[in-house]
Amino acid sequence: MVLMSSADSREKRKKRVRKKVRGTPENPRLSVFRSSKNIYAQIIDDSTSKTLVDASSLSKGVSDEIRKKGGNREGAVLIGKLIAERAIKNGIKKVVFDRNGFLYHGRIKALAEAAREGGLEF
Repeated sequence: MVLMSSADSREKRKKRVRKKVRGTPENPRLSVFRSSKNIYAQIIDDSTSKTLVDASSLSKGVSDEIRKKGGNREGAVLIGKLIAERAIKNGIKKVVFDRNGFLYHGRIKALAEAAREGGLEF
């Protein structure tokens, strides 16, 4: 029996989810990635392979408040609100959520709920 690392398990979940989740011009994909120190979100149109909107705890337009909280739930909430604000400004209201193989709890859940509160539908 071969034991899988947590990174291998995440990659396996990611491939399984990405078979079903595709971003279209009408419903682009909201993809989330988290590292130990930062969190990243981008809205992608898979038909043209273009990133329409992005936000991360490292972005230049982001305040120092978010940079200090980038690795925790508070930072995820701020990034979720920011990605929703930028998406609505660009005329995007509906998205499909891609958790990128991460389990739906903690920072991923906080970002998703903040994006919903910000006006995104998924």
